[in-house]
Amino acid sequence: MNFGSIFLSEALGTGVLILLGAGVVANVLLTKSKGFDGGWLLINFGWGLGVMAGVYVAYKSGGHLNPAYTIGVLFSGADEYAPGISITVATTLAYVLGQLVGAFVGANLAYVVYKRHFDEETDEAKKLSVFATGPAIRSSSWNFATELIATFALVLVLLSMGHTATGLGPVAAALLVVGIGASLGGPTGYAINPARDLGPRLAHALLPVSKVAAPVREPATAGSYAAEPRPEAATAQVNGGKDSDWGYAWVPVLGPLAGGVLAGLASQILF
Repeated sequence: MNFGSIFLSEALGTGVLILLGAGVVANVLLTKSKGFDGGWLLINFGWGLGVMAGVYVAYKSGGHLNPAYTIGVLFSGADEYAPGISITVATTLAYVLGQLVGAFVGANLAYVVYKRHFDEETDEAKKLSVFATGPAIRSSSWNFATELIATFALVLVLLSMGHTATGLGPVAAALLVVGIGASLGGPTGYAINPARDLGPRLAHALLPVSKVAAPVREPATAGSYAAEPRPEAATAQVNGGKDSDWGYAWVPVLGPLAGGVLAGLASQILF
């Protein structure tokens, strides 16, 4: 595959992932949605099924959908990202750029679907939650560690799947994401994917979503901010999404990338 084919495949797959992932968060959090208050597990399953759908769509490029996984493959010592796709600087850029663009487009499409609900919603933290992750308890070092560990688990297991006699492919990846969300998602909302957070966060900054600088509860996320207020966040404040919380944005980018690198290196020893 050439640069353009890889880029398109990953953009389409990641776009589907974010459309369904951001969509389930909007469904659970936004005012007057029929899925309002559906809870943590609905969000977990929505993201997991989004992964499954995205991997199927991006089958030509191997359905990475995640720069952390692409980097994990790079550091695993593999010769190819997918059958017939050699690991080079150009192919690496094609994967990562496709994932970022796809995530941005998917977030915009989710916004279109829920436009009227965004208009009705008065909680700016919930609006940001549809697009970006955020911590239940804000502590950059611990939040970074959480994202690193969760992504390490994700990428290591994904790299191990090719070594089994049989596998479920995209279905197994989907169940893995559901499991990580249910088990490790509480502290930060488990971005575990730099494109998943950065692309939609940029969409939030550019879209005509009302951003009012007002003290609101500190959000805690499940692939986004949690629907329920947390007692420990009672005195915390965010700026209502005014700047899309860019001060936190490095955590769900660098944490997963570090986890992907470590998982790739570990796979060379373990598998």
